[in-house]
Amino acid sequence: MTDLDALLDDIRLLVECESPSADLDAVARSADVVAGVGAARMGVEPERIVLDGRTHLRWRLGSGPSRVLLLGHHDTVWPLGTLERRPYAVEGGVLRGPGCFDMLAGVAMAFAAAAGLDGVTVLVTGDEELGSPSSRGLVEDEARLAEAVLVLEASADGGALKTERKGVSLYDVRATGRAAHAGLEPERGVNASVELAHQVLAVARLGDASAGTTVTPTAGRSGSTSNTVPAGGSFSVDVRVRTVAEQERVDRALRALAPVLPGAEVEVFGGPNRPPLEATASAALFALAQAVADRLGLPAPSAASVGGASDGNLTAGVGTPTLDGLGAVGGGAHAEDEHVLVDALPGRTALLRGLLEELLAVRTNDLVASGAVRP
Repeated sequence: MTDLDALLDDIRLLVECESPSADLDAVARSADVVAGVGAARMGVEPERIVLDGRTHLRWRLGSGPSRVLLLGHHDTVWPLGTLERRPYAVEGGVLRGPGCFDMLAGVAMAFAAAAGLDGVTVLVTGDEELGSPSSRGLVEDEARLAEAVLVLEASADGGALKTERKGVSLYDVRATGRAAHAGLEPERGVNASVELAHQVLAVARLGDASAGTTVTPTAGRSGSTSNTVPAGGSFSVDVRVRTVAEQERVDRALRALAPVLPGAEVEVFGGPNRPPLEATASAALFALAQAVADRLGLPAPSAASVGGASDGNLTAGVGTPTLDGLGAVGGGAHAEDEHVLVDALPGRTALLRGLLEELLAVRTNDLVASGAVRP
């Protein structure tokens, strides 16, 4: 049975220590608070892993080999001072405060659900909101050691579990032309802005709505002054895909871009950032979660496919079965109306505990056969 008052106390401690990802001192202070809350709840002190100045925390629970990885992050998108205008509060069954939904409530839930278990690793990183630049290798290494990964990111709409996440690729397309005076002799120039216009249209055509693939040219930059033929420029590209095959197709197409204007040059930088969490990686774990919910008398969780990425993309990418969105029910991630529904916290935490107990049960061979865990 989840102690809701204790869980709310833990969430409050986490929310009231602001942790914007880009502020190393703030993330270090947050790590101290998270370490204290986790140690008090699980009875074990964490290992502190500092990479590129960012503090990540890892707990090994029990004396046996670790079999299940619980994954979360304690950094948030909110700058210092947000708490002054949006303080922690619980009113009318709704909990508010910066980072509560994404994903500090999920971190507190992980601590409550894992307490007393043997064979669980809890990893809470400090730079997920930046794309996990320092923790990516740590996350992937821990996933390779695990049979299954449960990610405590916030739920999708209505409490749905995230069974698919799109993979992300990020690119910078650069064009080089030749400068000339726009009034006196524009014909002597090679217009990088015009070249980029051709490339933007070519890139935009790479999307495939039927496959769920979006290829979006975003921020653009070109030229130096209003009376000079631009000698150079670039634009960014955001790619979201449901499958590795689509990620590879778009990558090949972008790297094959060729200049249209005589004398222009085109270069493409960047590439895949996170692989997709495909439905095949989560299917067996999702079925197990539904069975656990039925056994506990909880509403059957639904499944959702989302465009945003998480560290669950990384764990699925190394081949470990992964189920995401097991954290709080609510809404407003990264938005002013960020909130958590308090009434859902006990059942959600009980579902996580039940899922852990099933994964740690003796029936390992059955779970491997079903695909719920990796052999």
